[in-house]
Amino acid sequence: MFTGIIEATGKLAAVVKRGNDISVTIDSAELDFSDVKLGDSIACNGVCLTVTHLGPHSFNADISSETLAHTLFGHYQTGQRINLEKAMLPTTRMGGHIVSGHVDGVSQVIKIEQSGRASNIWLALPANLARYVAAKGSVTVDGISLTVNELNHDAFRLTIVPHTAAHTTIAALKAGSKVHLEVDLIARYLERLLSKDSAGATGGVSMALLSQRGFL
Repeated sequence: MFTGIIEATGKLAAVVKRGNDISVTIDSAELDFSDVKLGDSIACNGVCLTVTHLGPHSFNADISSETLAHTLFGHYQTGQRINLEKAMLPTTRMGGHIVSGHVDGVSQVIKIEQSGRASNIWLALPANLARYVAAKGSVTVDGISLTVNELNHDAFRLTIVPHTAAHTTIAALKAGSKVHLEVDLIARYLERLLSKDSAGATGGVSMALLSQRGFL
């Protein structure tokens, strides 16, 4: 699990094809690797990857055909700058929101407008994810926990403050750029709880109980 608070950026140093999969090497002089072990998870542009090899300032990870089919990693070129976050600890400050590192979809930047020292970024909202995104709710964009400040049926607006722009890859985005999206984990599970199974029951949880607990 992650928080969506980016710790460092790195770059894609190498890509090696292994059948239908690939192995990648990601370099970062900024990330503290002192507490990273083989098998640990690192979110790379919001994609949870497992460390298979460690160097002094780099790590390797394998990316399966499943991940390639649902993310942009198959299109990245060496030199691609990547947001990095190590898996959260029990003592980690929850500065962002709960992020799983499982990408739900890909979005595209529609336009970027300056607003004082901040910038407003409008992103396309995929139809299959629209029900999970709420105004003033959280969304993860290339691994960054961000607030949805405005929403319509097919797009949403983010406001990027200078600190976020300076410490992540988001300042490099332009109209047409593609990014990974992960919607709020709670929204996904709540939908599952409310969904009806083949017998017509509501996911094993009563509507009355959800209402009592403040979810409805």
